[in-house]
Amino acid sequence: MPGTATDSLDRRDDSEPSEPSGSNDTSLGRAPKGKPAAPAKPSSAVARLAKLGLRRPVDLVLHLPMRYEDETALETIGEAIRRAGMGLAAQVEGEVISNEVTFRPRRQLVVKIADDTGELTLRFLNFYGSQTKQMAEGVRLRVRGEVRGGFFGAEMVHPQVRPVVPGEALPDRLTPVYPATAGISQAYLRKAIGGAMSRTPMPETLPQAVLQGPLAQLKLAPLADCLRLLHNPPPQESEAALADRSHPAWQRIKFDELLAQQISLRRSQAARREKNAPSMPRRADGLLTRFLAALPFRLTGAQQRVVEEIAADMTRPHPMHRLLQGDVGSGKTIVAALAACQAIDAGYQAALMAPTEILAEQHFRKLSAWLEPLGVPVVWLAGSLKAKEKREAAARVESGEAQLVIGTHALIQDTVRFARLGLSVVDEQHRFGVAQRLALRGKAGEAETKAAPDKVPHQLMMSATPIPRTLAMTYYADLDVSVIDELPPGRTPIVTRLVNDARRDEVIERVHHAAAEGRQAYWVCPLIEESEALQLQTAVETYETLVAALPDLRVGLVHGRLPPAEKAAVMGDFSANRLQVLVATTVIEVGVDVPNASLMVIEHAERFGLAQLHQLRGRVGRGSAESVCLLMYQAPLSPTARERLATMRETTDGFEIARRDLQIRGPGEFLGARQSGEAMLRFADLNTDAWLVDYAQEAAELMLARFPEAVEAHLLRWLGGREHFLKA
Repeated sequence: MPGTATDSLDRRDDSEPSEPSGSNDTSLGRAPKGKPAAPAKPSSAVARLAKLGLRRPVDLVLHLPMRYEDETALETIGEAIRRAGMGLAAQVEGEVISNEVTFRPRRQLVVKIADDTGELTLRFLNFYGSQTKQMAEGVRLRVRGEVRGGFFGAEMVHPQVRPVVPGEALPDRLTPVYPATAGISQAYLRKAIGGAMSRTPMPETLPQAVLQGPLAQLKLAPLADCLRLLHNPPPQESEAALADRSHPAWQRIKFDELLAQQISLRRSQAARREKNAPSMPRRADGLLTRFLAALPFRLTGAQQRVVEEIAADMTRPHPMHRLLQGDVGSGKTIVAALAACQAIDAGYQAALMAPTEILAEQHFRKLSAWLEPLGVPVVWLAGSLKAKEKREAAARVESGEAQLVIGTHALIQDTVRFARLGLSVVDEQHRFGVAQRLALRGKAGEAETKAAPDKVPHQLMMSATPIPRTLAMTYYADLDVSVIDELPPGRTPIVTRLVNDARRDEVIERVHHAAAEGRQAYWVCPLIEESEALQLQTAVETYETLVAALPDLRVGLVHGRLPPAEKAAVMGDFSANRLQVLVATTVIEVGVDVPNASLMVIEHAERFGLAQLHQLRGRVGRGSAESVCLLMYQAPLSPTARERLATMRETTDGFEIARRDLQIRGPGEFLGARQSGEAMLRFADLNTDAWLVDYAQEAAELMLARFPEAVEAHLLRWLGGREHFLKA
């Protein structure tokens, strides 16, 4: 019977793992014969393996090498010395001729080995006493490492070392090197994985009808064969194809992983459509119509299109689960307001949650100015409110008096109860974790949920960080996506320039010139206080410098550590043009809308990511005046920083920036807090493997329709208990 994950790899020391037991995909251990499984304390090794996500035998089998070392050949010490300094690994054998611990310039173990062709020094700066015995004089060692020219001749620093007997056979396979963690050695991992491989059958989960149908063109090899090859590749296999993961065996692994993800997302979407949600038909004479008539501007064509998509979703009796994408300044807030009007027209409450108080307050000011004249009570909820104000706001929400509630994470506190929540809107959704977004969705009124336990609100998520198509096809396949791909009229293009920070005085003069013309400027810094490690200009220091350099201008300072009231006062002064220059950290990245601001200076731009730079640049260009963004950098630039800054200079298209950002960062970092790291793709790379997604989607649909048992087996193998991370 399967035992617990904790008793599976218990052992007496770190060098000799017990063999992982169990012959299925669900457990790392088993109880001794004739005895029931007893609770066991996790061994340190098991806890460390769990850090790597290795809890079941199948997890070990699917823990694949990140690279390989070729230990199938030996060269003489003389040959290795002739290649010294070339950056290449060498494997040699020799007899220890001296072994001593020296103390100059620091404590170190120095071992010399020799063969018939020469001598080689092995240097260990960190070592244990047992190693001095392991490498005693007269012992024959097989060592592998890079040979360099040292002060006293050729040497290897911290090579791999193994005592051997003369003539001991060499491996006939490439040696795998696995992702590891502190306290787990490669030898331990290899033995544990080898044991799991021998005891864990890997039957096919892809039915023949799928392999010979939609996947026929791929000519996928059997999974078990691919796994054996990747764990123990024979030397004739292309080391380059294994390293860059273009080998056919890797193709099978990547496909199976993508298939598990696509199946999971489709099941999530189907499960959502089985739930109930309030149907909210549009009323011809309702709040929505009056709101549109009161707007002082016309919606763009793109806004009208997404409003219709969202409205149609909200009339259906199952929950909307829609992502609204729009570049910086494209007008997502007005779309969210129209959705809220439709919910309020139908007798329900709407909630809008934003990740920062500045952004949430910006939404509150804008939406209350639009809706309160139409008789809609709008309530503000944030952590900075005094206790009495919070209680009063929460009471208005619980009674149903508040029809639109806007706030930060305060909305999802236990003390906040909605009378009849019908629509939840999450702005900058990638900044919230899965649990936070689910918590807001779970705030439906208690009376509603008692009458219909499956009833959940409609959910609209918004993002000004456009999601590239390949990412949307994989991580967002369970979402309906609306895109505002048109900016409102009157927006002027933003000119972006790169400036070396040696020209700081010229930049300050540019700020002064903009203020003289009646315009305002932002100056953004990455840190609040001095950091010796980063040596960056700080917001406080920059503020003091600008106050001294621009005595005829009013300069303000805002950062995350300011008290909320003080922060709001500074932002209010800047919005009202009582401040000409605002020095800020990235708290102004989203939500700040000052049309008169036409100059953005970003200090140490090389330290920011592309998405942040694009968001910050979007704070200007909101009026009719020509706007400029100056990216100040400190030389020399790393290749990645140079690539990021070049992208910012070349394009203002958020979708193109997102595409390049994905190339630079990869999906895990790009998606932020959307998912746990465990649920990310480990093997497939969307930059090179996006072509497999179409095949995975077709196979997922066929398997869900015809092969439910194969679906369960495939998900159990690849996702285990992690499927829930893909559902929010």
